[in-house]
Amino acid sequence: MVRLIIETPSGSYPVVIGSNINRELRGAVARLDPTSAAIVTDSNVLPLAKKVARTIKRAGVKTPIHVIRPGERSKSLGAAGDVLNFLERQKVDRAGCVIAVGGGTVGDIAGFAGAIWQRGVRVVQVPTTLLAMVDSSIGGKTGVNGLRSKNAIGAFWQPTAVVADLAWLETLPPLSYRDAFAEVVKYAVAMDHGLFELLLKARERLLERDPVALERVVFQCVMAKALVVAKDERERGPRAILNYGHTAGHALEAASRFRISHGRAVAFGMRVAARIALSMDLCGKRLVESQDAMLTAYGLPDRPPRVGMARVLAAIPRDKKARRGKVAWVMPRRLGHAEPGHAVPAAIVRRVLRKALA
Repeated sequence: MVRLIIETPSGSYPVVIGSNINRELRGAVARLDPTSAAIVTDSNVLPLAKKVARTIKRAGVKTPIHVIRPGERSKSLGAAGDVLNFLERQKVDRAGCVIAVGGGTVGDIAGFAGAIWQRGVRVVQVPTTLLAMVDSSIGGKTGVNGLRSKNAIGAFWQPTAVVADLAWLETLPPLSYRDAFAEVVKYAVAMDHGLFELLLKARERLLERDPVALERVVFQCVMAKALVVAKDERERGPRAILNYGHTAGHALEAASRFRISHGRAVAFGMRVAARIALSMDLCGKRLVESQDAMLTAYGLPDRPPRVGMARVLAAIPRDKKARRGKVAWVMPRRLGHAEPGHAVPAAIVRRVLRKALA
């Protein structure tokens, strides 16, 4: 088990990573001494949420459960409103807390509801997917999708604690598990060459869900994100590096009406970004080939389901980081180092996307 403290301008909070760490979860909630608590989960992980409720009950805290539909399409204002109504019925006050038990969708909705209910109540993130453990549960981004834009409605609201129990990954469906490696490879290519080497060496153990290898990878991803968030909590500068692969990736998700999983969309986005960088002489061919090989090795395909190029192109300027319709891309320069803030000619974007979607 490893424990680290995330430092941000708005406060610090613990992250605990390990296997079978019910005691740590119980202690994290007990230390908050909440007047009330409520769990938000989805139907896929309801059995785990019930286990969490029993664990927390031993600390003297009863936790009613609100269940949302699983999947990205549930990230809506309507679903967030349902959570807010649930918190009101359960009389969760400012000294209470919300406990998010699930993947990224659950964490985003519960975190957003926690940010705006009573103008902000404490949120404990209990990620149950690898994707949520390495990315969405850390850093304080919460929110839901707009009608045509991903994560367009939200708030920055740091969790009070994050408890990542690797034992829960044992029952994760293979596709969902492999999906997460898009974000892991993102950290490796954009920020951490050592992580890239680890992914090469430990591939078999990671695909077999070895807890020792997983603990190290999750820790390195969390550390990489924590260092960036500490410098730029609200994404006004350096934090943009975490969006490597997300410009084209989010556009693909939106263009597909969120039928494509986040991990596969980000993998597509990284392939696109690397080829744009190569076209602009910002990186070498070896980086593109190494990244492609890594994504393929972890089961992330090089072709997305068929989506019209016009729809993807139309979605790019709607990215929430765009300014006056212009997007600053994160471009890889070498393995372990990417740079945000690059303007890309529209002709290059069209040419690369046309090949990527063919």
